[in-house]
Amino acid sequence: MAVERKGVVTSKGRPLTLVGAEIKVGDKALNFSVLSQSLEKVDFAVSGGKIRLISVVPSLDTGICDAQTRRFNQESANLGDNVEIWTISVDLPTAQARWCGAVGIDKVKVYSDHRDLEFGLAYGVLIKEMRQLSRTIFVVDSDDTVKYVEYVKDIGLHPDYDRAIEAVKMLT
Repeated sequence: MAVERKGVVTSKGRPLTLVGAEIKVGDKALNFSVLSQSLEKVDFAVSGGKIRLISVVPSLDTGICDAQTRRFNQESANLGDNVEIWTISVDLPTAQARWCGAVGIDKVKVYSDHRDLEFGLAYGVLIKEMRQLSRTIFVVDSDDTVKYVEYVKDIGLHPDYDRAIEAVKMLT
């Protein structure tokens, strides 16, 4: 049975339960599988050897998640070829494809954890009460070590974009 962590994050001040163990700086990044927008299974291991920023959002069809994904898409242009940004939500892959096409997301890789919740459980970001993922940022170095983590305290707030980008730049 997975670990449950109550009150780590909130939604408009209401405590939520995260399922899965907390990931901390210095931990080895766990491999996981998610779905591409074309419904193909993608393993995190395919990005090995690169610096990865994982931007976790509850749903792309909400204002902050939209802004977060657009911001990292914009920032990726200045990070070089050895950096990948993955956005992960539980939105259906077809909805992700529609949204990405509509708003012009072309640099960030957007994946769905909808089918198995494998990422959410492995990285401790599955919100039990909502079956969504909690807004979180992970930065993983080219040796698969977690170098930065931000569990955003309230899922209705923005992450600290500048600190996350700085964490990536320190590894390049």
